[in-house]
Amino acid sequence: MYKQQNELIKMLSDKQIISQLYLTQMLLLTLAIILSMILVDGIEEFFQIWRLNDLTFLTYGSIIAIIVIGFDFLIMKFVPKEFYDDGGINERIFEKRSIIHIVFLTALIAATEEFLFRGVLQTHFGLWIASIIFALLHFRYLTKWLLFTMVVAVSFLLGIFYEWTDSLYTTIFAHFIIDLVFALQIRFQYLKRGGI
Repeated sequence: MYKQQNELIKMLSDKQIISQLYLTQMLLLTLAIILSMILVDGIEEFFQIWRLNDLTFLTYGSIIAIIVIGFDFLIMKFVPKEFYDDGGINERIFEKRSIIHIVFLTALIAATEEFLFRGVLQTHFGLWIASIIFALLHFRYLTKWLLFTMVVAVSFLLGIFYEWTDSLYTTIFAHFIIDLVFALQIRFQYLKRGGI
């Protein structure tokens, strides 16, 4: 399965990969909206998950991001690459994007996924269900036990902070920073190798 995925990724054009990413995010956003309409008891409850009490979400989101980025850095430093290699999909998504496009993509991914997994699923079905579904969504990692374990751990960490802070903005900001740092790292490594 992993080998087939790698071959499929190689066959897709740059435009097709980005189109698929946008399509996936739009599907997740649509699913989140539909589930919200089904599960939420009125508009007031819907807006409750989007309330912004203060700016402490920046602090807590930064703490989560530092933990995840630091742990990932240690893994990349001490673990052989084949254990955390995702088959090149992230490189194909981010290496040729402009910084502005990377910021937009990572913000879209963070907001969409956190709205669905924390704001809707975790709020109504709990941390375990939301984290398991989040991990399964990243099915390309199922054959890579280290990557899958890391996705599950990050999902649980985000879910715990969501429950602790009662702020969707905390997890959106953390998810955004994590993805942004990794995407920029991919972009700058590509430029360092002579890419444009």
